[in-house]
Amino acid sequence: MSHDSTAAPDAAARKLSGRRRKEIVAVLLFSGGPIFESSIPLSVFGIDRQDAGVPRYRLLVAAGEDGPLRTTGGLELTAPHGLEAISRAGTVVVPAWRSITSPPPAEALDALRRAHEEGARIVGLCTGAFVLAAAGLLDGRPATTHWMYAPTLAKRYPSVHVDPRELFVDDGDVLTSAGTAAGIDLCLHIVRTDHGNEAAGALARRLVVPPRRSGGQERYLDRSLPEEIGADPLAEVVAWALEHLHEQFDVETLAARAYMSRRTFDRRFRSLTGSAPLQWLITQRVLQAQRLLETSDYSVDEVAGRCGFRSPVALRGHFRRQLGSSPAAYRAAYRARRPQGERPGEGEEPLGQGGPGPNGQGLAGPAPAGPVGMPQPAGPVPSSLHSDGPVPHQARRTPAGALSASLPGQRSGS
Repeated sequence: MSHDSTAAPDAAARKLSGRRRKEIVAVLLFSGGPIFESSIPLSVFGIDRQDAGVPRYRLLVAAGEDGPLRTTGGLELTAPHGLEAISRAGTVVVPAWRSITSPPPAEALDALRRAHEEGARIVGLCTGAFVLAAAGLLDGRPATTHWMYAPTLAKRYPSVHVDPRELFVDDGDVLTSAGTAAGIDLCLHIVRTDHGNEAAGALARRLVVPPRRSGGQERYLDRSLPEEIGADPLAEVVAWALEHLHEQFDVETLAARAYMSRRTFDRRFRSLTGSAPLQWLITQRVLQAQRLLETSDYSVDEVAGRCGFRSPVALRGHFRRQLGSSPAAYRAAYRARRPQGERPGEGEEPLGQGGPGPNGQGLAGPAPAGPVGMPQPAGPVPSSLHSDGPVPHQARRTPAGALSASLPGQRSGS
């Protein structure tokens, strides 16, 4: 699933400066970057496929710092160009950054800012979003990155509206993608934007990938707690909530367990996780339901009760909003993918190994902890954590520091 937001008027009206060319794509490489992500834009934009009906781009590979550039497996790369190459490009791609906690080189950030000011389209693949954020190019904008790094991006750059569920986000002149293979989705989207569906389809056939992928990152989300919260006292409250998902409780219950007022608890939870308590809990309940549908024979009504939803209707509504499918259809599709006779837990691994029993324990042991940096609704958060209330629909702009909830709406289905 992709998010193609309507570009801001100034971004839509921005034109390339005279020295830049639309067909020139500069790829900015750094030492320590993974070779897979780095190779994606090189393959998409650097190979002549005009015989297959794909218009040709001119590729400039630029080093963002002094070389040689070391990458996966100890390989060393030498880029043919330096930062000066960016000054000619209509599109600049940052495929990855080596560390989500260290700042990129100042010279590279300055070059990206100049490129953006002169009308270039700036693209960040996976952790490349951290470079764009460090340059200030994501301030006040929706963006995505690998789901595992989304909480860190939201915490380090609170003015960025991070959505960890999208495969990519197109905000006009600044685009970002999720991890690894999602970079292919975004590069195909760029070709589709520039040259139409036929060109993108021809390129997809050459790459032997789908021209458009449905769904987002939800299916890959891990349930482990990020390091940022692991040592915080609030982690005990989070762990308790995960062990008692089969019970019904509200925000006040969690705040009381943390010995905080409701307002202080909300603020503290957001500062640590980038998410509102209500939406975080709803997401955990849906993930728990997903696991039970994969690993048990409980009816949908029973699954709803074992995940803390007040009714099956509430489960169906939240399940469809987050995963784009009804619980029954999800279970049928999951079982159809498993080889005949295979037991749950074999072959394709579900998100978890079991669901909560009467004492809050999983079917195969305690329920593991969940991802904290999950999307939140783009509006006021209801006071109750009972998971049968409505979730507001997507808003393009959300308050600073929010992880925007990209619910079905203006989607391209990529």
